[in-house]
Amino acid sequence: MKRTEAIPMPEGMHRLQITMSFPLRWVNSYVLYEPDGMITVVDPGPRNSGTEQEWQEALTSLGLSFQDIRQIVLTHHHPDHLGLSGWMQQKSGAPVRMSARSRQEADYMWGPDATINTMLPEFYLHHGMPEDKTVQIREHLEGFVSQITPLPDVTFIEDGDWLDMGGKRWVAIETGGHAPGHLSFYAPESREIICGDAVLPQISPNISLQPESDAQPLFSYLEGLHRLGTLDVETAYPGHRNPFGHFSERTSHLLAHHEERLQKMAEHIYEHQANGYDVCVSLFGDRLGIHQLRFAMSETLAHLQELIRRERIVQEQKADGSFVFNKHN
Repeated sequence: MKRTEAIPMPEGMHRLQITMSFPLRWVNSYVLYEPDGMITVVDPGPRNSGTEQEWQEALTSLGLSFQDIRQIVLTHHHPDHLGLSGWMQQKSGAPVRMSARSRQEADYMWGPDATINTMLPEFYLHHGMPEDKTVQIREHLEGFVSQITPLPDVTFIEDGDWLDMGGKRWVAIETGGHAPGHLSFYAPESREIICGDAVLPQISPNISLQPESDAQPLFSYLEGLHRLGTLDVETAYPGHRNPFGHFSERTSHLLAHHEERLQKMAEHIYEHQANGYDVCVSLFGDRLGIHQLRFAMSETLAHLQELIRRERIVQEQKADGSFVFNKHN
């Protein structure tokens, strides 16, 4: 199947599989048809010359142009979702809509005053990651700038706002954890949800602790899962993999998954003092590529922070400034 093929969905929607890096390989972008023939685009994908061409080909195949785009709606700020939005806004003149917290995170990561490229490697170094790997992390982070340039001008969506998309009314539901300010869009009449990366059908969304962002991301994520799990959903449209049913059941599975991971980390620390990198390697191994290592390390630290919140472990700072974790007395 050509990556630019638009896959028909029920009720006047198409799904585009926009190419992204391994291991996910593609991100779902959604085209929703408005009653007057215009369209709404949800999460256009990462920016590079290939994905620009994919969008041009896809719109042509649908008999559309960039001028037919009424609005561009973003679930969250990650490059594989936000990336093309500024470019698409320039091509179409359409407004880009996202949460205020999500735009704040985009500025935190890539704005003119962003310092994450130095802060995050130093953060990892203090939690035990070898210095040679932190150097690679910094180089890796710098590679994202081209995927999100230019950042769009944004109109904010607040939790509880109603949006008209594809001839339906969708309510915005803001949750955190995977990305601060993440928005899902729920249509109660048709029992559909566009859930971005808040709930995925086959993999667990990454939950990352980063300096100067959400201090308790796993707690935020679990709270969001409880909230989303109460919705009456027949079909969920995720950011990755295929649309799925059994949405509430999937939220329960994800909740259980994180409890199991918390228990494994606690048991590791109960056996002996450990730093964050030690715990990361015990869970994910030591052969990860640098992209996956960043995810694994921040995921580990997010879980360790939740164990601290639950008073199961404590974090201690050594004389050299590094951190270790011990069992809570």
